Amino acid sequence: MTTFLWILGGGILMTAIALVGSVTLVLSQSTLQRLLLPLVAFAAGSLIGGALFHMIPASLESMPAAHSLLLVALGFLVFFALEQFLHWHHCHRESTECKEAMTYLILIGDGLHNFLGGLSIASVFLVDIRLGIAAWLAAAAHEVPQELGDFGVLIHGGWNKRKALLFNVLSGSTFLVGGMIAYALSFKLDVSWLIPFAAGNFLYIGASDLVPEVNKARSSAVNLIHFSAFAAGLGFLWAVRAIGG
Repeated sequence: MTTFLWILGGGILMTAIALVGSVTLVLSQSTLQRLLLPLVAFAAGSLIGGALFHMIPASLESMPAAHSLLLVALGFLVFFALEQFLHWHHCHRESTECKEAMTYLILIGDGLHNFLGGLSIASVFLVDIRLGIAAWLAAAAHEVPQELGDFGVLIHGGWNKRKALLFNVLSGSTFLVGGMIAYALSFKLDVSWLIPFAAGNFLYIGASDLVPEVNKARSSAVNLIHFSAFAAGLGFLWAVRAIGG
């Protein structure tokens, strides 16, 4: 399969993940909570594992270490800026704050996030298909709990089911748009610098956005579940690297 088809297929599948949010309509709040936070912990481990085990090592092979680490820091900084100045908020939990009327702001933030993700992951596919698959898997692990949370926010914000589903999918489709733009730019520009940039994105989302969500439980049993899920996410991306050679 060609690189273009990998990028196109990955973008379509990532957009389709937005449909998973509709599951929240048939789950009770308690069931959703039990399901959601372990998924967030797994996603955090996957994102950090993707950055540490795949993307940063690959970037160190293609450019000087100082340049690679600078781009990692820049990727981290850009997503920090998104939260600081655009008030990007994922709402992984159905808390009181998440029920506020901020539905369009969430969709705009997620659209920007997905667009940058599409740019970054497509650039990884352009360098190495196996590396791209690993990066896509890590990003997909994050999208599932995010979409579960965001769809619930739209419903609690007063949107009907059809409108919430439509706009959630439209927000997710910016991942495909970013991927196609990265593919087009690759004919004129070297996009390999986006790999360490994406690694910085992954590190920020995993460590600053997701880990705090699962680091607040007061129960030792729940903390153990979250820790195990996080470790499983790391192990999953390590296994992907081992299988891929």
